[in-house]
Amino acid sequence: MVKWYPTEDVQKVRVKRANKPARLRGGVSPGQILILLAGKHQGKRVAFLKQLESGLLLVTGPYKLNGVPLKRVPQAYTVPTSTKIDISGSDFSKVTDAYFAKEKENTKKTEEAFFAPKKEKKPFSDAKKAMQKSVDAGIVNKVADPVVKKYLKTKFRLRNGMFPHTLKF
Repeated sequence: MVKWYPTEDVQKVRVKRANKPARLRGGVSPGQILILLAGKHQGKRVAFLKQLESGLLLVTGPYKLNGVPLKRVPQAYTVPTSTKIDISGSDFSKVTDAYFAKEKENTKKTEEAFFAPKKEKKPFSDAKKAMQKSVDAGIVNKVADPVVKKYLKTKFRLRNGMFPHTLKF
């Protein structure tokens, strides 16, 4: 049993650590093809563009080839492959973490708002569509080899007799 209790509630001051983004894995470099392990685009192959300030990876399908838009992905959700493509023709320097921030809406919490039907998803803005097309155009034009294009279009799947620990990516 504790014999002494403080007379006032003293809250401990917790110091928040500065956000230290994860270092990029040794085998990952811009232009390398990665396989996504989770999410809506699980199993799809994407091109790595750069690491953002938050530590997340900026990847794209390209959208024209396999339907994967510009996305932020944690490193742990990817598997690097030995395939690389040339991404020097695309300009993605304007894409930052702020590019992916959602727009805030003024919502009032009332009874009417509670019982109102759900709002539909907003379509992507024209600026984001234009950015996606400009980034993809530089990449798709550089991928001239039809084998690499087909490689990007196909999903990665484990089949009978395939063991992940024996595969070489």
